[in-house]
Amino acid sequence: MKYYLFIFFFFLLSIKSVGFSQNSPSGQKTFVLKGKVINSESYMPIARVNIEISGKGYTATNLSGEFQIEASIGDELVVRSDEFKTVYYTIKNQEEVIVKVENVETESEKITTSRKTNYQNYFQVYIDSAKAYLKKDAQKSIEYVTQAFENVSGKSATSHENALAYETLGDINLYWQLPDLAISNYKESIAFKSELDTRIKLAKAYMQNGNYQESISVFKKLLNEKLTAYQQVEVYEGLGDNYKLINDAVKSVFNYQKGLDIAKQRKISPKVTDLNSKIGQAYAQGGAIEEAQNYFDNSLTLSKGENKKRAAEEKSKVADFYNQTQDFEKEIELRQEALDEIQSLDDEMPEKKGILTENTLTPQRQNYKIANAYVLQNKYEEAIPFLKKSIEEADEKEDLVVEKDATRKLSEIYRDIGDYGKAAESYERYVEVVDELYIKKEQELSQAARFSKEIALKQNRITSLENERKLKESRYQLAFENQELIQKNNTIQKWIIASLVVIALLLLFTAYTQRKTARQQQYANNLLALKSLRTQMNPHFIFNALNSVNSFIARSDERAANKYLSEFSQLMRSVLENSEEDFIPLSKEIELLELYTKLEHFRFQDKFDYEIKVDPSINVEDFVIPPMLLQPYVENAVWHGLRYKEEKGMLKIHFNKFNEETVLITIEDDGIGREKSKALKTEHQKKQKSKGMGNIKKRIAILNEMYQDKVDVRVEDVFENQEGTLVKLTLKKD
Repeated sequence: MKYYLFIFFFFLLSIKSVGFSQNSPSGQKTFVLKGKVINSESYMPIARVNIEISGKGYTATNLSGEFQIEASIGDELVVRSDEFKTVYYTIKNQEEVIVKVENVETESEKITTSRKTNYQNYFQVYIDSAKAYLKKDAQKSIEYVTQAFENVSGKSATSHENALAYETLGDINLYWQLPDLAISNYKESIAFKSELDTRIKLAKAYMQNGNYQESISVFKKLLNEKLTAYQQVEVYEGLGDNYKLINDAVKSVFNYQKGLDIAKQRKISPKVTDLNSKIGQAYAQGGAIEEAQNYFDNSLTLSKGENKKRAAEEKSKVADFYNQTQDFEKEIELRQEALDEIQSLDDEMPEKKGILTENTLTPQRQNYKIANAYVLQNKYEEAIPFLKKSIEEADEKEDLVVEKDATRKLSEIYRDIGDYGKAAESYERYVEVVDELYIKKEQELSQAARFSKEIALKQNRITSLENERKLKESRYQLAFENQELIQKNNTIQKWIIASLVVIALLLLFTAYTQRKTARQQQYANNLLALKSLRTQMNPHFIFNALNSVNSFIARSDERAANKYLSEFSQLMRSVLENSEEDFIPLSKEIELLELYTKLEHFRFQDKFDYEIKVDPSINVEDFVIPPMLLQPYVENAVWHGLRYKEEKGMLKIHFNKFNEETVLITIEDDGIGREKSKALKTEHQKKQKSKGMGNIKKRIAILNEMYQDKVDVRVEDVFENQEGTLVKLTLKKD
């Protein structure tokens, strides 16, 4: 019974193989089909028309509109040109074909505007958003372009805005494999403003749409323009791509080489790698294996200097070349290296979620191709592990195409080595995968149709917005002309308007005068408040200093008291000299601060040391500061931070240059910190709370109100345990 089951299984495989060979185009008889393309109205021949039979060949009509192409009965002939709608014709016999075509409508006229209107313009914001979503969500990206158009709808959009919007639309459609829509968008963009980059994109869209002659024509015209070095490389590369697609290897290599020479001369490294690879492919396509080998060696070496993804891509391409030349050992070696690099990339290579696209740079695909290389050498045992790994990875990543191919290949290997049980098991899984793939393809095709329909609807909406804007432009122009006529015939209305304008100006002047007076009054009040706070600071400071003298006298240290009073009198003279000034040079404030700090250190020598550093690049005469602005912060550091510290502390006062207009002043101590200082005050019931800090806050607030953020102060802890205090004060020049 088992024997008959195996016979029946192989009978099914034979039927499947026969079915595939009957459907293969290679089994059909080919012939040279002759034809001609003419205009349906004038019957005039049309030259340079793209003629193609999918998967078989390509040609173009000559000056007489004639063409010849190898074909078979049942093939679909595709006739494309920018001048007419694409024609699809099924070949029924070997007779000459006459293709009649109709001209398409010409592109819309440019929008001309005679004046600009002031409006809040979010146009660029929407365009930037569209570009941000370009590779993520096509519909959302187009929606942002639509909003950009709506933002200027009814207003006078500039040629630059229109060109940029349509170029962005073209970029979206080209990326999402809708080249026919991209062509239309790029044309509109160029009609508004002819940019070289947009024309290059148009040529690429033509090529992607199969309009090779139009693409070649645009690229050749660009060579007559003043291109940058990178643009020149792009144009020659585009010409090479076109000629390779129409199987003209000689012209393809010629243009690739021109681009490569420029890329080398200008050191455009990525293009040097790409063009070496493409020249190798063109030579391989033309059968020049040795030349192809040399260029592929170059591209492999160069790609190693780029990122891992580029290196893996190049190894995969060169491996395909070795497969073509049946050098399977080198192919397997390169695919192994590419596989290692692909797996090390993890999720750094997100797959493009396009419609029915195939990504060859995946572990499952590379494992399948390695297995296939072993199979071609009849090394079935070596191929089996790679096929199993390919199936496992494809199943994990839901890659049904690779899973189908790998499962079928595995079934055939088991059959050939005589393991019919595993062959039957693999074949059953193959049938299941084919069914799953069929359902998935149906869903993707349905999704693609819906996607294209939605994109087309959004495009139509944009066209409607453009037409609506044109209509509003015309209405605006008509209304403007009518208004001019009314103004000419109604002088009384002019006088009324003029009178109202004069009254409005008088009212504005009155309001401005009142506002100016109020601001002057506010300024005077601020000056008075500053003076009041400054007069409060002086007795407060004198009181604290006299307390220090009193402490010396209390300890019967007459010499220390005399020395302290001598230093104190010098400080007081400077303080009183500056007491009437709103601002003093920073140099004087530094002198005052040095005297004060010296006095405090004289009293608390066993409690702290100090340093005062001034950046020599600061011109202290260029900066001014309110007098006695820094002293309370130093006083606070000594009296509330360092004085209570058990071991000897450190006080640092630094003046650093932040930029040409700003000085950064830092006052740092490693005392007990603000929180512990508050706790000690509460515990020992200190006699009074420092008024200096409160006055300083008020003075800074008034100064910033009067002089627009001249001084900024931040106070923070130095250490994580909330010990130490750091004061950062920024002082602006003006």
